[in-house]
Amino acid sequence: MENKLENMTLQQLWKLFPIFLTKHDDNWKDWYIEEEKKLKALIPSCYIVRISHIGSTAIDKIWSKAIVDILVEVLPDSLDEVADILKQNRYLLMSKTDKRYSFNKGYTPKGFAEKVYHIHLRKQGDNDELYFRDYLATHDSVAWEYEKLKLRLWRKYPYDRDAYTLAKSEFVSKYTNIAKQLYKERYT
Repeated sequence: MENKLENMTLQQLWKLFPIFLTKHDDNWKDWYIEEEKKLKALIPSCYIVRISHIGSTAIDKIWSKAIVDILVEVLPDSLDEVADILKQNRYLLMSKTDKRYSFNKGYTPKGFAEKVYHIHLRKQGDNDELYFRDYLATHDSVAWEYEKLKLRLWRKYPYDRDAYTLAKSEFVSKYTNIAKQLYKERYT
């Protein structure tokens, strides 16, 4: 009998789904487009503010986990309803707060599927990742610095996503703030 993901401990999940970085793959853009179409078919358009490809897979040239991050911004009053739609359509709810939901797709009891997604469901305007993405896309030296940091952290924390993410947070915060000053109100 297979162990359901919902019944696994965090440590078991981290062992089954370790951090693994790989060279940039141009197919990730196609994966994003394919999943964006599916999300638009599921979620009523009147709820959607913006759907965006975020994370390192959205940045050409740098190493990344082969997981496509997608930011789904919705009208504030529709957040819970959209979350229910995603749950009903087999997206795995990983975490929830009153302002944010995090879903995964492509996680199986045997490990990663061929295509893997993290869906970041947010209220309109909760979109700092867009600024960070845009900054890295136009500042190669900072993108490569980020890549070096991630490569170092991958070796240090292959089975601890929380530590890996926390160790990147100062860098991400620094350049997100710079980007928000540079790009002003681009995504408001």
